[in-house]
Amino acid sequence: MSHWHDFAAAGELPEGGYLRRDVDGIMIAVFRVDGALHAIEDVCTHDGGRLTGGPREGCRLVCPRHGAAFDLRTGAVLAPPAYGPLTTFAVREADHRIEVAIPADF
Repeated sequence: MSHWHDFAAAGELPEGGYLRRDVDGIMIAVFRVDGALHAIEDVCTHDGGRLTGGPREGCRLVCPRHGAAFDLRTGAVLAPPAYGPLTTFAVREADHRIEVAIPADF
């Protein structure tokens, strides 16, 4: 079971942008792409560094250090040197707020 956490006001996240916040000790980034929200743990599976700030085209996010690429929708690796997928989280907009679901066993 997951617990929904308040992340930000919906108006804080413009189309094409992202917000990064600590939620219960987990660094989470939420992106708004083509009107849809996508939430990931902001940690590159290749070297453990921050992913946000790297180049992004649509839902393709590239690690700013070594060029590993990931799909924001699924967490799938699109280019090495990473081989493990990103952790993704359910995300929703409710009552003008963005909420992220963290699994109880995370």
